[in-house]
Amino acid sequence: MDKAVKQGRLAVTMPRLSRYGGAESFAWRLSEALTARGHEVDFICARCETEPPDEVNPVVLGRFGAFRLVKVLWFAFAADRACRRGGYDLVFGMGKTLNQDILRIGGGPISKFWELSRRAWPEGFARSFKMFRRRLSPGNWAVFVIDRLRMKRTPRIVCVSHLVRDWLIEAHPFLRREEIDVIYNRPDLARFSPVGEQERLRLRATAGIREDQVVVATAATNFALKGVRHLVGMLALLPENFVLHVAGGRNPGKYEREARELGVADRVRFLGKVDDMPAFYRAADVFILASFYDACSNAVLEALACGCRSVSSAMNGSAYFLPKRWVFPDPADERAMADVVARVAEEPKPGPFHWPEDLSSGLEPYVRMIEAKLAEK
Repeated sequence: MDKAVKQGRLAVTMPRLSRYGGAESFAWRLSEALTARGHEVDFICARCETEPPDEVNPVVLGRFGAFRLVKVLWFAFAADRACRRGGYDLVFGMGKTLNQDILRIGGGPISKFWELSRRAWPEGFARSFKMFRRRLSPGNWAVFVIDRLRMKRTPRIVCVSHLVRDWLIEAHPFLRREEIDVIYNRPDLARFSPVGEQERLRLRATAGIREDQVVVATAATNFALKGVRHLVGMLALLPENFVLHVAGGRNPGKYEREARELGVADRVRFLGKVDDMPAFYRAADVFILASFYDACSNAVLEALACGCRSVSSAMNGSAYFLPKRWVFPDPADERAMADVVARVAEEPKPGPFHWPEDLSSGLEPYVRMIEAKLAEK
């Protein structure tokens, strides 16, 4: 450890101490990295769902109330009180909290989410009812108010993509672009990497993929938001040797019905939760993310790192890394998506993925930022 580093008492705030979920996993790993640097770290959370990293002290506030409004307000105020009582040298925020020294924004503002995600639901009653419920929810309005307050109170804001920064400034025009940092999530390039053609063919054979089939793959936990309905519609516009493989643990019943109605049921496979995602990406010909809203999809970068051609909607922060011809503007435009997929499937596979040297990513920039802030105190 660098002896010049000033040691500090730090708090990381996050509703859940867990290793499941992108933001939760990041918070766990950041806490681990900070203790490895010799800092004293308290993890302030409502629930502790896993073993904390060595030397990290969970401060469990508990959950209060049966409704989302109460839970949101409870954590915001309880975490704020715990931070004041703790007398920390620095507070790193990752939840809907009012005060912190550094705030990591892993998703756009709720107003932008409402605007973009509404088109994920079919036009008519389904969409109108979904939007009505959202706007009727007191919990959502609590998030909206907290969002605005914390943007005004937090001295250092970090976004996980340039797209999130753009959304943030659009929703909060008082913010200054040049004062907001962008640090991308970085996939494990040792785990997600290309394999030779023989290994790829073995993986395809193991997955039951015929030699003549072109596998279009996607991964989603929220099938509606990730445009699975439109991917099924897109498949009906592609040649019969194109098949769609969907990784994700949601109930696919209504999408299977839609596939039957379109006559492509035998060309769509819902795989459920996939444990070996590198093998999933390596066996595919094209990975597609038809998301209506995505701060920075790890799946797109993971697939690309595995040597899979990857296409994405423009409403995804990690589309920043793709050639423009691999990005489509509208995830509801099934014809345009079909044209992109058919064209990209004919292109050579991408080579090994190299992270741009001039782009901040991973944990290290956060550790440097935290330690620089401590040095100022």
